[in-house]
Amino acid sequence: MPVLDVAASAELADALTALGAAAAIAIRRSAAAQSSVRIKADGSPVTSADQAAEASICDGLARLAPDVPIVSEEQAEGAIPPGAGASYFLVDPLDGTREFIAGRDEYTINIAIVTHGAPILGIVVAPALGLIWRGLAGRGAERLALRGDGKTGAPEIIHARPRPQGELTVMVSRSHLDPRTEAYVAGLRQARTVPCGSSLKFCRVAEGKADLYPRLAPTRDWDVAAGHAIVKAAGGEVAAPDGGPLRYGTAGLLIPGFIAAGDPRHGRLGQ
Repeated sequence: MPVLDVAASAELADALTALGAAAAIAIRRSAAAQSSVRIKADGSPVTSADQAAEASICDGLARLAPDVPIVSEEQAEGAIPPGAGASYFLVDPLDGTREFIAGRDEYTINIAIVTHGAPILGIVVAPALGLIWRGLAGRGAERLALRGDGKTGAPEIIHARPRPQGELTVMVSRSHLDPRTEAYVAGLRQARTVPCGSSLKFCRVAEGKADLYPRLAPTRDWDVAAGHAIVKAAGGEVAAPDGGPLRYGTAGLLIPGFIAAGDPRHGRLGQ
């Protein structure tokens, strides 16, 4: 299996962005046709829009890079993660399904390249907001407008911001806010919380509109990797609550918890 380094990932960035834009069109079409909903074995909902987006992305990835494995949410049950030294695509075709079902704009498409257990390229598409964020390790992050026909505007460079002296803006999950995260946020001085769905929370940190995004409860690799890459490329950090690195590609594809920080000096418990 090929190993995708930063240079190889950079060559794929525009094509992967186009796949994300095509998936956004698939989601809009499914929504217009009144997307159906079912409940998966883990209790989470899945819609025909999730499945349409996943088919669009995975078919495109198979044509673009047929030798690179794909780990995608709706196909991941029972899958064996690629080895620690491998490269693979990590896909969440519709992150924030509950927000999508509720008719909110806070849902995204997440596409990442993971190499040696770390996300080095991340793309987040927000179909309802008409925006795309993307970031590549060591090469910066940017935001693009997304038109209804799937075309994109000129990239705009984005940066995370230093931690302010006064009030912190803290992104929190609208549908999955857990007691441990609530307690952490309550312990911050002068913190204003902003509830939001999906990986949009990472993007707000990356573009300097928020300072922190903590989640101290377990979530899955595909929920985190693309946003992780974008925040880091924008000058921030995403790490375990103790400040250590996140581990991707574990047997359960599970991230126990994390804190995303615009200022990498302030991304752990107790700070």
